[in-house]
Amino acid sequence: MITLSSDFGTPYPAAMKGVLLQHSDARLVDIAHDFPRQDVRTTAFWLREVVPYFPPAVHLVVVDPGVGTDRAALAVRSGGHALVGPDNGVLLPVARELAESEQSDADGFEVFRVSYEDADSATFHGRDVFAPAAARIHEAGIDDFEPLDDIEPAEAFEDLRFPKPTVEDDKAVGELLVVDDFGNAITNVPGDFLDGVGELSINGQSAPVEPSYAHVEPGERLVTVGSHGNVELAVNEGRGDEAFGVSASHEIRLEK
Repeated sequence: MITLSSDFGTPYPAAMKGVLLQHSDARLVDIAHDFPRQDVRTTAFWLREVVPYFPPAVHLVVVDPGVGTDRAALAVRSGGHALVGPDNGVLLPVARELAESEQSDADGFEVFRVSYEDADSATFHGRDVFAPAAARIHEAGIDDFEPLDDIEPAEAFEDLRFPKPTVEDDKAVGELLVVDDFGNAITNVPGDFLDGVGELSINGQSAPVEPSYAHVEPGERLVTVGSHGNVELAVNEGRGDEAFGVSASHEIRLEK
Protein backbone atom coordinates (compact mmCIF):
# COMPACT_ATOMS: atom_id res chain seq x y z
CA MET A 1 0.00 0.00 0.00
CA ILE A 2 1.07 3.58 -0.72
CA THR A 3 -0.97 6.40 0.84
CA LEU A 4 -1.00 9.93 -0.54
CA SER A 5 -1.38 13.19 1.38
CA SER A 6 -1.00 16.70 -0.01
CA ASP A 7 -2.38 20.22 -0.20
CA PHE A 8 -2.81 19.89 -3.97
CA GLY A 9 -6.58 19.69 -4.27
CA THR A 10 -7.22 18.44 -7.81
CA PRO A 11 -6.02 17.34 -10.40
CA TYR A 12 -2.35 17.23 -9.36
CA PRO A 13 -2.63 14.07 -7.18
CA ALA A 14 -3.66 12.14 -10.30
CA ALA A 15 -0.25 12.78 -11.84
CA MET A 16 1.47 11.38 -8.73
CA LYS A 17 -0.76 8.31 -8.90
CA GLY A 18 0.15 7.84 -12.55
CA VAL A 19 3.85 7.81 -11.66
CA LEU A 20 3.29 5.39 -8.78
CA LEU A 21 1.33 3.01 -10.98
CA GLN A 22 4.02 3.10 -13.67
CA HIS A 23 6.65 1.93 -11.19
CA SER A 24 4.85 -0.21 -8.63
CA ASP A 25 1.92 -2.55 -8.12
CA ALA A 26 0.92 -0.83 -4.89
CA ARG A 27 -2.63 -0.30 -3.75
CA LEU A 28 -3.07 3.50 -3.63
CA VAL A 29 -5.07 5.08 -0.81
CA ASP A 30 -5.75 8.81 -0.44
CA ILE A 31 -5.53 10.24 3.06
CA ALA A 32 -6.32 13.84 2.09
CA HIS A 33 -5.44 16.36 -0.59
CA ASP A 34 -7.17 19.34 1.02
CA PHE A 35 -4.74 20.05 3.84
CA PRO A 36 -4.38 23.83 4.30
CA ARG A 37 -2.08 25.17 1.60
CA GLN A 38 1.60 25.37 2.66
CA ASP A 39 0.61 24.60 6.26
CA VAL A 40 3.26 22.14 7.38
CA ARG A 41 2.27 22.09 11.06
CA THR A 42 -1.42 21.36 10.52
CA THR A 43 -0.57 18.60 8.06
CA ALA A 44 1.92 17.12 10.53
CA PHE A 45 -0.74 17.11 13.26
CA TRP A 46 -3.32 15.27 11.17
CA LEU A 47 -0.81 12.75 9.85
CA ARG A 48 0.12 11.97 13.43
CA GLU A 49 -3.55 11.34 14.18
CA VAL A 50 -4.35 9.27 11.06
CA VAL A 51 -1.33 7.27 9.85
CA PRO A 52 -0.95 5.04 12.96
CA TYR A 53 -4.32 3.46 12.14
CA PHE A 54 -2.96 2.06 8.87
CA PRO A 55 -1.22 -1.28 8.52
CA PRO A 56 2.45 -0.99 7.48
CA ALA A 57 2.65 1.07 4.30
CA VAL A 58 4.61 3.68 2.39
CA HIS A 59 3.17 7.15 3.02
CA LEU A 60 3.78 9.83 0.39
CA VAL A 61 3.38 13.32 1.88
CA VAL A 62 3.71 16.49 -0.19
CA VAL A 63 3.03 19.78 1.57
CA ASP A 64 6.06 21.60 0.31
CA PRO A 65 6.29 25.40 0.45
CA GLY A 66 10.04 25.06 -0.28
CA VAL A 67 9.56 23.24 -3.59
CA GLY A 68 12.27 24.09 -6.12
CA THR A 69 14.76 25.26 -3.46
CA ASP A 70 17.69 23.35 -1.99
CA ARG A 71 15.56 21.70 0.74
CA ALA A 72 16.21 17.97 0.86
CA ALA A 73 13.93 15.04 0.15
CA LEU A 74 13.56 12.50 2.96
CA ALA A 75 12.51 8.95 3.59
CA VAL A 76 11.79 8.03 7.22
CA ARG A 77 11.38 4.49 8.51
CA SER A 78 9.43 4.06 11.72
CA GLY A 79 7.22 1.41 13.29
CA GLY A 80 7.11 -0.75 10.17
CA HIS A 81 6.13 2.19 7.96
CA ALA A 82 8.04 4.39 5.50
CA LEU A 83 7.32 8.09 5.11
CA VAL A 84 8.45 10.01 2.01
CA GLY A 85 8.33 13.78 1.66
CA PRO A 86 10.14 17.11 1.91
CA ASP A 87 12.64 17.96 4.62
CA ASN A 88 10.50 20.58 6.35
CA GLY A 89 9.49 18.72 9.50
CA VAL A 90 6.15 17.41 8.23
CA LEU A 91 7.18 13.75 8.63
CA LEU A 92 8.66 13.92 12.12
CA PRO A 93 5.63 14.03 14.48
CA VAL A 94 4.07 10.96 12.89
CA ALA A 95 7.46 9.20 12.82
CA ARG A 96 7.72 9.69 16.58
CA GLU A 97 4.17 8.50 17.11
CA LEU A 98 4.81 5.35 15.09
CA ALA A 99 8.04 4.72 16.99
CA GLU A 100 6.32 5.15 20.35
CA SER A 101 3.70 2.59 19.35
CA GLU A 102 6.46 0.05 18.75
CA GLN A 103 8.91 0.70 21.59
CA SER A 104 9.66 2.98 24.52
CA ASP A 105 12.35 4.94 22.67
CA ALA A 106 10.47 7.94 21.28
CA ASP A 107 13.27 8.63 18.76
CA GLY A 108 13.39 5.06 17.48
CA PHE A 109 13.10 5.97 13.80
CA GLU A 110 15.59 6.27 10.95
CA VAL A 111 15.88 9.25 8.62
CA PHE A 112 17.36 8.97 5.13
CA ARG A 113 18.13 11.56 2.51
CA VAL A 114 16.87 10.89 -1.02
CA SER A 115 19.18 12.40 -3.64
CA TYR A 116 17.85 13.48 -7.01
CA GLU A 117 19.08 15.19 -10.13
CA ASP A 118 17.36 18.19 -11.66
CA ALA A 119 13.66 17.34 -11.67
CA ASP A 120 11.60 17.78 -14.82
CA SER A 121 9.71 20.56 -13.04
CA ALA A 122 10.94 22.90 -10.31
CA THR A 123 7.35 23.33 -9.10
CA PHE A 124 6.08 19.73 -8.95
CA HIS A 125 8.46 17.58 -6.96
CA GLY A 126 5.48 15.53 -5.78
CA ARG A 127 5.31 14.04 -9.27
CA ASP A 128 8.98 14.17 -10.25
CA VAL A 129 10.85 13.43 -7.00
CA PHE A 130 8.68 12.08 -4.18
CA ALA A 131 6.35 9.77 -6.13
CA PRO A 132 9.23 7.95 -7.86
CA ALA A 133 11.03 7.60 -4.51
CA ALA A 134 7.90 6.22 -2.84
CA ALA A 135 7.46 3.69 -5.65
CA ARG A 136 11.10 2.53 -5.40
CA ILE A 137 10.82 2.13 -1.62
CA HIS A 138 7.58 0.19 -1.97
CA GLU A 139 9.13 -2.18 -4.51
CA ALA A 140 12.37 -2.63 -2.53
CA GLY A 141 10.49 -3.20 0.74
CA ILE A 142 10.17 -1.01 3.81
CA ASP A 143 12.85 -2.97 5.68
CA ASP A 144 15.25 -3.18 2.74
CA PHE A 145 15.26 0.13 0.85
CA GLU A 146 18.48 1.69 2.19
CA PRO A 147 20.79 -0.12 -0.29
CA LEU A 148 19.15 1.90 -3.08
CA ASP A 149 21.77 4.09 -4.74
CA ASP A 150 19.96 7.37 -4.15
CA ILE A 151 19.11 6.83 -0.47
CA GLU A 152 21.56 7.28 2.41
CA PRO A 153 21.29 8.09 6.13
CA ALA A 154 20.62 11.77 6.80
CA GLU A 155 23.17 13.51 9.00
CA ALA A 156 20.74 16.34 9.78
CA PHE A 157 17.12 17.17 9.05
CA GLU A 158 14.43 19.71 9.88
CA ASP A 159 12.53 18.79 13.01
CA LEU A 160 9.02 19.79 14.05
CA ARG A 161 7.72 19.42 17.59
CA PHE A 162 4.40 20.66 18.88
CA PRO A 163 4.58 23.06 21.84
CA LYS A 164 4.11 21.65 25.32
CA PRO A 165 1.48 23.16 27.65
CA THR A 166 2.10 24.25 31.22
CA VAL A 167 -0.34 22.31 33.39
CA GLU A 168 -0.96 22.91 37.08
CA ASP A 169 -3.69 21.59 39.38
CA ASP A 170 -6.25 24.27 38.54
CA LYS A 171 -4.75 26.04 35.53
CA ALA A 172 -3.27 25.18 32.14
CA VAL A 173 -1.62 27.47 29.62
CA GLY A 174 -1.33 26.02 26.16
CA GLU A 175 -1.81 26.72 22.50
CA LEU A 176 -4.45 26.07 19.89
CA LEU A 177 -2.88 23.55 17.51
CA VAL A 178 -5.44 23.20 14.72
CA VAL A 179 -9.09 23.78 13.82
CA ASP A 180 -10.85 20.92 12.06
CA ASP A 181 -13.45 21.26 9.30
CA PHE A 182 -16.27 21.30 11.85
CA GLY A 183 -14.73 24.30 13.58
CA ASN A 184 -13.60 22.28 16.62
CA ALA A 185 -10.62 24.07 18.13
CA ILE A 186 -8.02 21.54 19.27
CA THR A 187 -5.56 22.56 21.97
CA ASN A 188 -2.34 20.94 23.13
CA VAL A 189 -3.68 20.54 26.69
CA PRO A 190 -4.15 16.85 27.57
CA GLY A 191 -7.72 15.76 28.11
CA ASP A 192 -7.18 14.52 31.65
CA PHE A 193 -6.99 18.16 32.74
CA LEU A 194 -10.80 18.07 32.55
CA ASP A 195 -11.20 15.11 34.91
CA GLY A 196 -13.89 15.91 37.47
CA VAL A 197 -14.48 19.42 36.05
CA GLY A 198 -18.03 20.60 35.32
CA GLU A 199 -17.29 24.12 34.08
CA LEU A 200 -14.15 25.79 32.77
CA SER A 201 -12.89 29.29 32.08
CA ILE A 202 -11.27 29.61 28.64
CA ASN A 203 -9.40 32.88 28.17
CA GLY A 204 -11.90 34.40 30.62
CA GLN A 205 -14.99 32.86 28.97
CA SER A 206 -16.99 30.23 30.81
CA ALA A 207 -18.27 27.02 29.21
CA PRO A 208 -19.50 23.63 30.46
CA VAL A 209 -17.33 20.54 30.24
CA GLU A 210 -19.25 17.74 28.50
CA PRO A 211 -18.44 14.26 27.16
CA SER A 212 -19.70 15.06 23.63
CA TYR A 213 -21.33 17.75 21.52
CA ALA A 214 -24.99 16.78 21.88
CA HIS A 215 -24.87 17.16 25.65
CA VAL A 216 -25.63 20.86 25.10
CA GLU A 217 -28.32 22.46 22.96
CA PRO A 218 -27.55 23.27 19.29
CA GLY A 219 -25.59 26.51 19.07
CA GLU A 220 -24.25 26.30 22.64
CA ARG A 221 -20.56 26.19 23.51
CA LEU A 222 -18.81 23.38 25.34
CA VAL A 223 -15.39 22.03 26.24
CA THR A 224 -14.71 18.35 25.64
CA VAL A 225 -11.97 15.82 24.96
CA GLY A 226 -11.67 15.05 21.27
CA SER A 227 -10.69 11.79 19.62
CA HIS A 228 -7.07 13.00 19.66
CA GLY A 229 -7.10 13.00 23.48
CA ASN A 230 -6.68 16.77 23.89
CA VAL A 231 -8.96 19.50 25.24
CA GLU A 232 -11.20 20.78 22.47
CA LEU A 233 -13.36 23.92 22.28
CA ALA A 234 -16.57 23.28 20.39
CA VAL A 235 -20.14 24.28 19.63
CA ASN A 236 -22.94 21.79 19.12
CA GLU A 237 -23.81 22.11 15.41
CA GLY A 238 -21.60 25.18 15.15
CA ARG A 239 -18.00 26.38 15.06
CA GLY A 240 -15.98 26.44 18.24
CA ASP A 241 -13.22 28.60 16.78
CA GLU A 242 -15.68 31.39 16.00
CA ALA A 243 -17.61 31.10 19.25
CA PHE A 244 -14.46 31.26 21.40
CA GLY A 245 -12.70 33.77 19.12
CA VAL A 246 -9.59 31.64 18.57
CA SER A 247 -7.47 30.36 15.70
CA ALA A 248 -4.37 28.23 15.26
CA SER A 249 -1.38 29.30 17.39
CA HIS A 250 -3.51 31.37 19.81
CA GLU A 251 -2.57 31.07 23.48
CA ILE A 252 -5.21 29.22 25.49
CA ARG A 253 -5.61 29.75 29.25
CA LEU A 254 -7.80 27.24 31.01
CA GLU A 255 -8.87 27.66 34.64
CA LYS A 256 -11.03 25.37 36.76
